[in-house]
Amino acid sequence: MNSSPLAGKPAEAAILVNVPKLITAYYSEVPDPSIPAQRVSFGTSGHRGSAFEASFNEWHILAISQAICLYRTQQQIDGPLYLGMDTHALSEPALSSALEVLAANGVEVMISQGDEYTPTPAISHAILTYNRGRTSGFADGIVITPSHNPPHDGGFKYNPPHGGPAESAVTGWIEAKANELLENGLAGVQRISLERACRAATTHRHDYLGAYVADLANVIDMDVIRDAQIRMGVDPLGGAGVHYWGPIAERYGLNLTVVNEAVDPTFRFMTVDWDGQIRMDPSSSYAMQSLIGLKDRFDISFACDTDHDRHGIVTRSAGLLPPNHYLSVAIFYLFQHRPKWHTEAAIGKTVVSSRMIDCVATKLGRKLREVPVGFKWFVDGLLDGSLGFGGEESAGASFARLDGSVWTTDKDGIIPALLAAEITARMGRDPGELYRELTREFGEPAYDRVEAPATPEQKKLLARLSPRQVTLSELAGEKIERVLTNAPGNDAPLGGLKVSTASGWFAARPSGTENIYKIYGESFRGENHLRSILKEAQTIVDHALATMS
Repeated sequence: MNSSPLAGKPAEAAILVNVPKLITAYYSEVPDPSIPAQRVSFGTSGHRGSAFEASFNEWHILAISQAICLYRTQQQIDGPLYLGMDTHALSEPALSSALEVLAANGVEVMISQGDEYTPTPAISHAILTYNRGRTSGFADGIVITPSHNPPHDGGFKYNPPHGGPAESAVTGWIEAKANELLENGLAGVQRISLERACRAATTHRHDYLGAYVADLANVIDMDVIRDAQIRMGVDPLGGAGVHYWGPIAERYGLNLTVVNEAVDPTFRFMTVDWDGQIRMDPSSSYAMQSLIGLKDRFDISFACDTDHDRHGIVTRSAGLLPPNHYLSVAIFYLFQHRPKWHTEAAIGKTVVSSRMIDCVATKLGRKLREVPVGFKWFVDGLLDGSLGFGGEESAGASFARLDGSVWTTDKDGIIPALLAAEITARMGRDPGELYRELTREFGEPAYDRVEAPATPEQKKLLARLSPRQVTLSELAGEKIERVLTNAPGNDAPLGGLKVSTASGWFAARPSGTENIYKIYGESFRGENHLRSILKEAQTIVDHALATMS
């Protein structure tokens, strides 16, 4: 991928989003449902789009909110709905639009005290806390966020009573009903004014921050962090957890400094990502330049994305850790320092995550559950305790409480960040040093992801590939041992394929948002071998697509 000359540099005024223009577009642009890009479309994490492209507008939110109300009625979900938003410019108007519909439909809605921003994990935590021990009257939730997407984007996610991302059958139903409402000019959408919605007897205030912060000691060993008095730095990247870190430090007596408390919908304080866009991605070294520059001020530093469901860990020994490195260390540590976890609790990883995790699982004597891309595949395991940890290479993870019971069923960026501090405090070495120790034992994998153009038709073909379409017997000079189109952990379709050899692998899958496909690759034989894998992977995929078309 060719990086922009702006990559890693402070954002210039010329690339900042025009917020008044964006909000005006949200209210004034009317989507045309005959144009695919302007329809409601739930990807791996809800409906996302930009008001400038008529792909995230008031009509979308009114239609999706009404569809969720209809879904709740159909499923007899009649407990409270926990509603929260991040700091993107479109989140505030979307929350207002959603509340107008939810209140008109008589839904008991829980919005944050003092209109505080609400991290995704705080919503999942609230749903699970309310539903614990219940047999009826279940709660669910809506998180308004496009995650770490650029400032001009908006996003809208539904979390059913299990507290995690909705599964495809649920989002498919909501998507179809919302598009039907769009096609009918919003006929069938119930709505009252925002003023009436705020005053409605069904609209309540909830202390998300207090409830989440008070419970953290049940998932992280806060005493060991406090007693070690290690110096921590955190950059919330202007996201939804910006006001959570101060109370966390105060409640638990931590030596923690919030290095940036700014909230600005233009995100002008960011350094620019690889492609010249502002993107609040805590796993990107370009976006994380300011925190990386402070690494020597602290024993451990961390950041979270805009809805605080992803983590970035900066160590003194290695700088910003690639997500695969930190996941490997976190798993290795947790399963040795959580004595109350069930002895059968497994490790969850996505098929595009590092094979280093497989090595760690084998050493620990733990089962590995390898699933397709998407955190929704970890929900059931985290909920019933059969998974102690679920993580994906895009820096999303959650894990069990100290007693082995469920913490959240959605990604949580805050607890992996605090875990990095716990690891550093207890082990006397930071996660970067611990990853080095793993590579000395298992070898040092080289990992990368590349993108290649693909038409919408080719993307559909790629999602339907079968192992028979891979006719070659070797990959980068090694015998091909396995060709997968279904995940070994749950037999669910990958929506692409994964090809493995003794010391490397690649996986190819279509993008859910762009006309490209992504190739992930890894080699335990070094960078040159990885380049060969990625190059041959593209040839294999192109050949397989050609034989299908």
